Amino acid sequence: MLNKDFIVKRNNSPKLEIACFNLRSALIAHQNMADRVELCKDFKDGGVTPDYETVTSALTKISVDIFVMIRPREGDFVYSKEEFEQMNKDIVHFKKMGVNGFVFAILNNKNGVDVIRNKELVKLASPLPCTFHRAFDKTDNPIKALEDVIKCGFKTLLTSGGRATAVEGINLLADLVTKADGRIVILPGGGVRSSNIAQLKEKIKTTYFHSSAITDSSEVANVNEIQLLKKKLSM
Repeated sequence: MLNKDFIVKRNNSPKLEIACFNLRSALIAHQNMADRVELCKDFKDGGVTPDYETVTSALTKISVDIFVMIRPREGDFVYSKEEFEQMNKDIVHFKKMGVNGFVFAILNNKNGVDVIRNKELVKLASPLPCTFHRAFDKTDNPIKALEDVIKCGFKTLLTSGGRATAVEGINLLADLVTKADGRIVILPGGGVRSSNIAQLKEKIKTTYFHSSAITDSSEVANVNEIQLLKKKLSM
């Protein structure tokens, strides 16, 4: 049941995606009116592909959109032939299960976007939308990388603006929104919290923001934090 102890405006306010590293967080996000769930596992590794069982459970209990992360391992984003084949298999499997979209990214060994492989996965996922994740922040030329991500067919780009947090990367994030010119949604993420969301919203004119809403040493989203994020986005 949705938590209705707080009120948010139903207008053109930016929406909120919650990065969930377990089923409990996904349920909390759903119950507290998050607009979308990015489902993965292993918080300490920055998120990898979740278990099939977790996704199955989430699909039966959550009505908001679920985007599944496709990342076969922790570490860098240059993948072997076998790892790329596993990414293909996971997309096919999750697509049959009924997820709403995917989150992945492949770089080449020159710190650029691997256009050929990403394009292949985007095509495989079609018609479901795909998000290029924060591997973007490892690229050497973010403006070229933006064009490459768009060329691949991604609908959303998750980035902290090349810095550790979105607040630190706020200027590049605003610049990316301008240069994208509506061709792709720039999704600011990385340390996004209720304490800085107003600052980010004021500077970055985008339609979605991304947060784990984790406020302690656990891997579980905080109820109050999600509510505050939603409230401040609606102001």
